[in-house]
Amino acid sequence: MATLAHPVKVERHDVPGRQHHTNTGVRPVHTYHRTPHGLYVARTFAGHPRIRHWQAHLLPGLNLVACRYDFHGRREHDYYLDVATITDAGDVWEVRDLYLDLIVHDGLMAEIVDTDELVASRAEGFIGECEALRAVQVAHDTLSGLARARYSLNDWLATRGVRLHWHEWSLLSR
Repeated sequence: MATLAHPVKVERHDVPGRQHHTNTGVRPVHTYHRTPHGLYVARTFAGHPRIRHWQAHLLPGLNLVACRYDFHGRREHDYYLDVATITDAGDVWEVRDLYLDLIVHDGLMAEIVDTDELVASRAEGFIGECEALRAVQVAHDTLSGLARARYSLNDWLATRGVRLHWHEWSLLSR
């Protein structure tokens, strides 16, 4: 199946308005919390067939969005990392998703996905060469770091001076 090129997805987080603006609409956010390394976000995925809740840490210094999902069924992975350019404008944060993602099975393995989307979108001019090369560099540096940390996201982040806090799913549904 051929991958269709598409423009870079740009999302906005309106912190005071508690709204997550995505390419598919505006979603209410129940938790925003500024952290030493970025912004923590948590929201429900109402009506989604696979996902109940989403938590994320926007990490501008690492060019990553670290995500945890609460699935309706069996857990598909532990963490999902989006390679992105993240801009903090105080009350509004912008995430420019640079196509590449890393799927982390904590302590077991990690893989880079969506390289085909990056290549197709670069060929169509939706992303410039410098930004595409930066995305590749971030993804490969992250994967190499995860490998050195035996695929423990928390251990790798600790080497970068970052500590993330995640909420228990049962607390998010209240």
